[in-house]
Amino acid sequence: MARQKLDKTNAIRLLDAKRVQYEALTYDGEIHSAVSVADALGVPAEQVHKTLVVLTEPSGRKPLLVMIAGPDELDPRLVAQSIGVKSVRMAPHREAERLTGLQVGGIGALALVNKPFEPCIERAALQHAWVLVNGGRRGLNLKVGVKDLIALTGARIVDAVHHDAETPSGASDPTS
Repeated sequence: MARQKLDKTNAIRLLDAKRVQYEALTYDGEIHSAVSVADALGVPAEQVHKTLVVLTEPSGRKPLLVMIAGPDELDPRLVAQSIGVKSVRMAPHREAERLTGLQVGGIGALALVNKPFEPCIERAALQHAWVLVNGGRRGLNLKVGVKDLIALTGARIVDAVHHDAETPSGASDPTS
């Protein structure tokens, strides 16, 4: 079987230029869910990160690129608190594509370095040595060290998802 040549994306060019160790993993480009990508690649879903385009209110600030684990859902309230704005909202698919120039399912912070975005990464990513992030097109994920990802993108560490292990302050134990 002939080996398929991998087209270099901006993300791969950046990693190569900075001599950062990575592994390029390909999958069926029709898969759009980060959890499905994890299944296809045989890796833990919490280590496959999706990049969400998030807009701040009031506007006037650069859009955010928020990287969170595939199974997680963005908590806009937590993101707003983390970055010190009144509120945030997810960009609709069309707007995300227009702002990034990439297709939904192919948006990745490494592909958008030096573009007018503010990259952020969910604090829970720090628990891992590496994560998979999109390489700038559907069907391509890059396995990269979390520290390298933060250094290359300038990502701000934020609280972006509610974790089940957290208990609301002031909650009492019903068994006591």
